[in-house]
Amino acid sequence: MTDLTTSQKVYVWLTGFFVACLIIADVVGVKLFRVPLGFSIPVPWDSTPITAIEHTCGMLTFPMTFILTDLVNEYYGKRGARRLTWIGLVMATFVLGVMTLAGVMPHLDAPYNIDPAHFNAVFGSSKVMFVSSLIAYLIGQMADIFLFGVIKRLTGGRFIWLRATGSTLVSQLIDSVAVAFLAFFLLRTLFPDPDAPAASAAQAVRIGLTGYVLKFVLAIAVTPVIYAGHAVLRRGFGLTPMPPEERLV
Repeated sequence: MTDLTTSQKVYVWLTGFFVACLIIADVVGVKLFRVPLGFSIPVPWDSTPITAIEHTCGMLTFPMTFILTDLVNEYYGKRGARRLTWIGLVMATFVLGVMTLAGVMPHLDAPYNIDPAHFNAVFGSSKVMFVSSLIAYLIGQMADIFLFGVIKRLTGGRFIWLRATGSTLVSQLIDSVAVAFLAFFLLRTLFPDPDAPAASAAQAVRIGLTGYVLKFVLAIAVTPVIYAGHAVLRRGFGLTPMPPEERLV
């Protein structure tokens, strides 16, 4: 059997890290956090101004998927980035299937076993988050891949920060609003669950947009990480970025 090349090994590791970030984001995404801003921002769609960052804990790892996508896009081209996206989608769908099966398995009535109501309260909500996040993920990923290639072509392969940060900022806006609207309003309205009541449409949009503010800050803050990733792949593993012409064929 032929050994994998260095480039193939790096792709496998990047894909593994990508899938881990995607799936754990969907699992912990049922929990929301709130970080006070210390000031208020008026919004046209709601009489109550935004006074805090409110979003799902899934954003702890989900933004990493866009960074990893950009690195793969840079060194393996658009086809490699799309393959990464589809692998993540298939693996997350598999996890969703396992979660669903676990929920319907016969319960062992024992004091040391988890209460089925507690299990269903967490993983039942996670299923809604999974479906919402996968839809938003696919839309956001494809937007990120496309915009990354367009910006690289327009800049002639210069300005790594512009194509990486620019594509991420747009795609994260799409993802943030879509996943919050689907997970906390639309799907919970269509499939009511007493353990996870639906938020209003305005509340869902607020969650998405306030979370995007934090993602915006993070996207700017991780620019050095993007450059560090490029340096590791180029100098540490000897990989060469693909030219813009090859990416947009």
